[in-house]
Amino acid sequence: MKIGILGGTFNPIHIGHLILAEEAREKLILDKIIFVPTYLPPHKDNSDIAPANDRLAMVKLAISGNRYFSISGLEIKRDGRSYTIDTIKEFKTIYPNDDLYFIIGSDLLKYLDEWKDLVEIIKMVKFIVATRPGYPLEKIPAYISTVAIRAVDISGFEIRRCVKENKSFRYLVPEPVYKYIIKNKLYK
Repeated sequence: MKIGILGGTFNPIHIGHLILAEEAREKLILDKIIFVPTYLPPHKDNSDIAPANDRLAMVKLAISGNRYFSISGLEIKRDGRSYTIDTIKEFKTIYPNDDLYFIIGSDLLKYLDEWKDLVEIIKMVKFIVATRPGYPLEKIPAYISTVAIRAVDISGFEIRRCVKENKSFRYLVPEPVYKYIIKNKLYK
């Protein structure tokens, strides 16, 4: 099987994440995409991140109904900072005979030099970078393949700002996620 792994803070998950996952699945001919919400990302300021269980719940709501999408809570169960190497090792244990495609947005390319055990990660997965508006693909290392994704300029930062400023964010996230954010008073 060909399995895509899409990790992220998903703070919150939005339409851009879903389009990226669906287009990557289709263009790379993947059998499924596993969304992996991080507990604490090592490269971000964690002051404005919704609780891990809320982010996990929002991803579940967002992907329900797509038979190709699933979710793994392994990074959240692990607690603490989430390092890709630890997650990939666990997935290699779960899926020892499958091809793993680790998918990131082009916005994360600038952090690659800071990743823990990057050389080991590269040996275990096919590294895929998906294009993201505002983050051109420049100086791409040879071990990375790219997949062009339609331009959807939405960010979690923009959504959180809308919530704080009482502006509409309704169609930037799936409707169940929108309702969840309102009901649970997230990002206020």
